[in-house]
Amino acid sequence: MGRDLSQLRGLVVDDSDMMRRTLEAILVSLGVGLVLHARDAYEAYEVICETNPDFVVSDWDMEPGDGFDLVDMIRNEPDSPNRYLPVIMLTGHSEKERVEMARDHGVTEFLVKPVTPKDLLARVLAIIENPRPFVRSTDYFGPDRRRRESPDYDGPERRDDDDDSFLV
Repeated sequence: MGRDLSQLRGLVVDDSDMMRRTLEAILVSLGVGLVLHARDAYEAYEVICETNPDFVVSDWDMEPGDGFDLVDMIRNEPDSPNRYLPVIMLTGHSEKERVEMARDHGVTEFLVKPVTPKDLLARVLAIIENPRPFVRSTDYFGPDRRRRESPDYDGPERRDDDDDSFLV
């Protein structure tokens, strides 16, 4: 692997005990120093306020608070300890619309279940080694949604509707 992750503190958020344990085991095996956990967005937000982790891995679909509720609280609550906190969103759905919805909601990285250690490591390294700048507009606050600079850009829209390079 090469990268020392022992100083990192991660938070795993999922309403499934099995998924929380699995993600924690993967992160620990990758060398993450401390892995905290929560069952839903509201419990996770309390953990974030108490411990200020370095990143969050959160499921999309949870009750009573889902992954989007959590991102909203992290990015917008006045008492949020870190509005720039990287959030890796997990889901069993990989449709383009879901990926775009997560991106447009302020999610930092997107990961489709089933999760592999290699894919999770790639997302964790991405948020550490290549942190994305944040932008604020009238209706969005979160990581810059653009993945790459285009030297050929010459118009008001960076991508046209036929371009499928929508990765978060």
